[in-house]
Amino acid sequence: MEPQQRSPLLEVKGNIEVKRPLVKAPSRLPLPGSRFKRGPDQMEDALEPEKKRTRGLGTAPKIATSRPRAPALTTVPQTQGQTAAPKVPKKTGPRCSTAIATAAAPSMLGGKKPSKRPAWDLKGQLCDLTAELKCYRERTQTLDQENQQLRDQLREAQQQATVLGAERRTLEGELARVQAQAEQGQQELGNLSARVLELEERLGTQESLVQELQKEQLGLQEERRGLATRLEEQERRLQTSEAALSGSQAEVASLRQETVAQAALLAERGERLHGLEMERRRLHNQLQELKGNIRVFCRVRPVLPGEPTPSPGFLLFPSGPGGPSDLPTRLSLSRSDERRGTLSGAPAPPTRHDFSFDRVFPPGSGQDEVFEEIAMLVQSALDGYPVCIFAYGQTGSGKTFTMEGGPGGDPQVEGLIPRALRHLFSIAQELGGQGWTYSFVASYVEIYNETVRDLLATGTRKGQGGECEIRRAGPGSEELTVTNARYVPVSCEKEVEALLHLARQNRAVARTAQNERSSRSHSVFQLQISGEHAARGLQCGAPLSLVDLAGSERLDPGLALGPGERERLRETQAINSSLSTLGLVIMALSNKESHVPYRNSKLTYLLQNSLGGSAKMLMFVNISPLEENVSESLNSLRFASKVNQCVIGTAQANRK
Repeated sequence: MEPQQRSPLLEVKGNIEVKRPLVKAPSRLPLPGSRFKRGPDQMEDALEPEKKRTRGLGTAPKIATSRPRAPALTTVPQTQGQTAAPKVPKKTGPRCSTAIATAAAPSMLGGKKPSKRPAWDLKGQLCDLTAELKCYRERTQTLDQENQQLRDQLREAQQQATVLGAERRTLEGELARVQAQAEQGQQELGNLSARVLELEERLGTQESLVQELQKEQLGLQEERRGLATRLEEQERRLQTSEAALSGSQAEVASLRQETVAQAALLAERGERLHGLEMERRRLHNQLQELKGNIRVFCRVRPVLPGEPTPSPGFLLFPSGPGGPSDLPTRLSLSRSDERRGTLSGAPAPPTRHDFSFDRVFPPGSGQDEVFEEIAMLVQSALDGYPVCIFAYGQTGSGKTFTMEGGPGGDPQVEGLIPRALRHLFSIAQELGGQGWTYSFVASYVEIYNETVRDLLATGTRKGQGGECEIRRAGPGSEELTVTNARYVPVSCEKEVEALLHLARQNRAVARTAQNERSSRSHSVFQLQISGEHAARGLQCGAPLSLVDLAGSERLDPGLALGPGERERLRETQAINSSLSTLGLVIMALSNKESHVPYRNSKLTYLLQNSLGGSAKMLMFVNISPLEENVSESLNSLRFASKVNQCVIGTAQANRK
C-alpha cells in the first residue's frame, strides 16, 4: 500500500481557508471547468447520493485514518452494471486493505457474514479466492479509473492553485495598497484630529466672540433705535429747513441781485477811492511843498541832572501872532560879552539873537510830540517821494536821542527811527485794503573819517572799514548802493529794534571835552520802500533816510594837543569838512547851480538822491540849554537859518 498523502485539493482548500480572513470580497476570477465553480461544501453535498448508492451494495466498514477525509470533487459514473466504488482516501495503510477484504466477502454472500470454511474444503476455498480475486480485479479496475479521474482533478486543482496563486499575489498587492491607504488614512485621521482640536479651540474663541458680538449687537440695536428717533427728529427739522431754504433761496436771489448792484457800486467807489487817494497824495505833497521842501526844526534838550541851571532870560520862546495857542516857531538866545563895556565902566547889556524856524520844540517837548510833526512827511515816502531827515548839532545836544531814542526800551522815549517805521508799517497795512502791497529793505551804515562802515555787519566783518564803497546799482541807474553792506528786509517792529541794537554796538564813539560818549561818525539809516498796485499796474519806490550827524563843535586853535587829541583832531576835521560840504550842496541846490558838489564828501554822495529837487528834506537843529555852550549853539542856529532860507524845486514822485 502507498503511504497516505494529503490531497492537493485539501491543501488548496486549506490555503483558501487560511487566506479567507484577509480577503474582503470573493475572488472574481473564473475557475477552469464547470465542476470547480461550486465551493467545497457544495461538492460534499453532490457526493452524498454516490455514498448512498455505495452503501446500498454493501456495508463497507469505515476506514480509520489519522487525517480528516478529503471531500470528493466529483462523482464516478457506473460502468458495466457495477455500482460506484466507495470513496477511497488518499492514504491507505494495512488497516485499509484488511477492511476491503472483509467487505468483499459479505458482498458475495448476500450481505451475511460467511462462516469459515473448513480446512479440508479446498475447492470452496479456491472458489472463494477466485471470487475474491475477481472482486479485487474489478476493484482494481475501478480504482484505476478513479485514479485517472483523480489525476485529472489534480491537474485541474494545480491549474486552479496557479490561478489562485496569481489571485493571491493580486490580493497581497491589493492588501499592501489597502494597508498603505490605511496608514495614510491613519495619518490623515491624526491630522484631522489635530485639526478638530484646533477647530474646537477656534470654535470656543468664536463662541466667546459671538457672545461679545451679541452684546455689541444689543448695544447697537439700542443705539439704532436712538438714531432712528434722532433721524425722525432730523427729518422733521429737515422739512422745516427745506421750507426755510425755499424762503432763503428767494432771499439769496434777491441778495445776489443786490450783490451785483453792490459790486458795481463798490467798483465805482473803488475808482472814486483811488481817485481820492491820488488827490490826497497830491494835496499832501502840495501841503508839504507849502511848508517847504527843506524845513528846519529846532529842538532844545532839557537840562540834565547835575548840570547848572541857565539864567531865566538865556533862552526865550516868543509866542506867534495868534498868541500862546500858536505852535512855537521862534527862538531868542541872549549872550553877554564880558569883553565889551560902556564908557562909564558898566558891563554892556546882553546881546539877543532871534531865530525863526518851521517849528521850535522847547525842552519840555516829548518824543511823541516831535514825531507827530513829521509823521506826514514820513508818509510821503510811501507815496513815492524821497525823504531825508537830519539831526544836526554839537556833541551832547540830543541828536542821537532824537533819532534812536533813549536806552532801556521805554516806549515813551523811542526815537524817530522806530516810530517812523511803525507808522509806515501801519499805513502800508491800511493801503493794503486798497490793493497796494509794500516791501521794506533796511540798511545802516556810518561814515567815519570819510570811510564807509556797515553797522549791521556781523562776524569777522564787524567793525571793518574800507570794504564798503558807494556805487551805482547798475549801468545807467540813478540808484546808489553800498557794496558789501547788509540790506535786510524788515516787516515788523521787532526786526527794526534788533537792527538798531546791533548798530548801536558797532558805532564809533569816543570821549570828548563836550561829552563822555560822543558819536564820532555820521550814521545813515536808509529804508528802501517799494510799492505796487497789481490791479492798476502802478508802482512806486523811494528811500527814507534818517541821518544822525556827528558833533559839529569847532576846535580851539591854541589848544595843546597830545597823541590822543591829535586823533580827535583828525576826526573833527573830517566831520566839519563833511558838514561844510552838506551846506554847500544845499546852497547849490537852492541857487540852481549847474554843478552840485556831491562827491566832495561821502555823506553827500550817499544821500545824493535824497537831497535833489525830487526830495523832501527836514533838518533838526539840536542845541544845548547851557550857557557854557552858547557859542556852539549860535553856530548851529546860524547854519540852520541858512538852510531854512533855501528853496528847492517842486518835488516829484518816483512812479512807474
